[in-house]
Amino acid sequence: MKVLWAPWRIEYILGEKEKGCIFCDKPNDNKDRENLILYRGKLSFIIMNKYPYSSGHLMVVPYRHVHTLEELNTEELTECMILTVKSIKCLRKVMHPDGFNIGLNIGVVASASIDEHLHWHIVPRWAGDVGFMTILEDVRVVPEHILITYDKLYPCFKEEC
Repeated sequence: MKVLWAPWRIEYILGEKEKGCIFCDKPNDNKDRENLILYRGKLSFIIMNKYPYSSGHLMVVPYRHVHTLEELNTEELTECMILTVKSIKCLRKVMHPDGFNIGLNIGVVASASIDEHLHWHIVPRWAGDVGFMTILEDVRVVPEHILITYDKLYPCFKEEC
């Protein structure tokens, strides 16, 4: 069995949390690059994870504040899946990953660190992307600054994929 270790996430888990819901507040700021929002759909949006498991870790988030899958209507579910596919296409085109982890964490016991607002994770993976630094020293190696990754991905999300 292979394990995806992410000990650096403890910084987020134990750190001071922003007030309110980041998934409700960030789209209203109109500071997309600062807030790492790559794409805005009609019912949902794509945002980069500020505390990524790997470079290019994206999230698809419905605008509506819901915390369970059953609360989404057909249009919201459809657009979230379309944006998940768009994310995969853009990540393949720009970052060339070997694979992906894609999923939802519903509920705190299922590792949802932001339990109150449903969101999908799209995590690009590369062969050997978790090396000795993470395993032995609890240090992650993210090969480029998050805003450089944002600037590489952003043009792709403006294209029709």
